[in-house]
Amino acid sequence: MQFISPQVNIDFVKKMQTAVIISSIIIIIGIISLIAHGGPRWGIEFKGGTSIQVLFKKPISISSLRTNLKRGGFPQTKIQKLGKENEFLIYTGRSSSAIKSVADEMKEVLKTFYGSNFEIRKVNMVGPKISKDLKKKGITAMIVAIFAILVYVGLRFQFRFAVGAVLALLHDALITIAFLSLFNFEFTLDIIAALLMIMGYSLNDTIVVFDRIRERVRMAKKIAKEVAINRGINEVLSRTILTSLTTLFIILCIFFLGGNVIHGFAFALLIGILSGTYSSVFIASPILLVFKGELLPPPKEIDVQEKFKASP
Repeated sequence: MQFISPQVNIDFVKKMQTAVIISSIIIIIGIISLIAHGGPRWGIEFKGGTSIQVLFKKPISISSLRTNLKRGGFPQTKIQKLGKENEFLIYTGRSSSAIKSVADEMKEVLKTFYGSNFEIRKVNMVGPKISKDLKKKGITAMIVAIFAILVYVGLRFQFRFAVGAVLALLHDALITIAFLSLFNFEFTLDIIAALLMIMGYSLNDTIVVFDRIRERVRMAKKIAKEVAINRGINEVLSRTILTSLTTLFIILCIFFLGGNVIHGFAFALLIGILSGTYSSVFIASPILLVFKGELLPPPKEIDVQEKFKASP
């Protein structure tokens, strides 16, 4: 299905400078936001703590629950409403070697304010050592993914294509992190998973554009790089927009209907999909112009007479 004619000729290369300026401004704002917040707001997986799942028999509000926990000695808690009407997930930064100690202490606090009107259903504790290990593994996973993409695209196309793809992926990750910080979302394992998914989506979109650019070059060997890049992007523009809109529709459903537990995950995907589509058009492909030489190596010339003499 094509709702945009493949013959359309939008000069994306000319808009690259504007796109880079816009992206740079957003990334700088994100860095300022991270500095203002004292770094990323790490989730319980990365900073350690205890999560307690509580089911109340009667309706209560999150604000009253937070106030009562603060009075009982838990001043810094994060509360999320789960699927059931009166079920909550309470996060606290406190942890100990004996997991029951924190849970029992909170149970006593809840008894003080709610009597027997609740049931503790699940308790999870992440110690400082485990959280440090999870943070290290999450960052390592991102680095390995970027390196693997660099090698893959370099082997499939050329090194210059690989650089463009990796810069686009770094752009998408930084833009997503910037918006997560601006909207004060926690950085959890779900966010790491979302960033890896964004990389895969963005790479797929970029590879499609790269393939079409390479086809343009092969069809017309003396075509200018700017023309080849613009033609390649314009010819897959319908496909790019339709794929992005379909994916965005699903992510929006998850964002608005999925509940608070996966709210941050869906938000990261929402920003990442938009950024990935934008970067494959305005960042990954135009960056090829930075490199000198042709987009594809010239074909080797074969001396027909020498080949004839060499044949038996």
